[in-house]
Amino acid sequence: MTAWLYILRLKSGQLYIGSTTDLNRRVEEHYSGQACRTTKLDPPVKVVYSESLPIFSDARKREAQIKRWSRAKKEALVAGDMVKLRNLSKSRNKKRF
Repeated sequence: MTAWLYILRLKSGQLYIGSTTDLNRRVEEHYSGQACRTTKLDPPVKVVYSESLPIFSDARKREAQIKRWSRAKKEALVAGDMVKLRNLSKSRNKKRF
C-alpha cells in the first residue's frame, strides 16, 4: 500500500505537514474543515509538496523528521531547492580544522 507525506500552505502562510494512505481524500478533508483543528481554523490554500513512500510507517517517520526541521529547510524542500536544503542541513557544530 502506498502512503503519502504532504505539506499544505495555509491561509496564514504557515506550513502544515501530514501523512496519509489516501492523499486525495485527506486533502479534501482539510479543505472541507473536517481533517483537524489546525486546518479548520487556518484553511489550506494549496498542496505545496508531496512524496510517496512504500508503507505508512515510513510516511509517519518522514513526517516526524520534517516537523523537526527549521522553517528555512521546509521552504527549501517545498521550493525544490536541494542545494539550499543541503547547505541548511550541514551541522553547525562541526569543528573546522
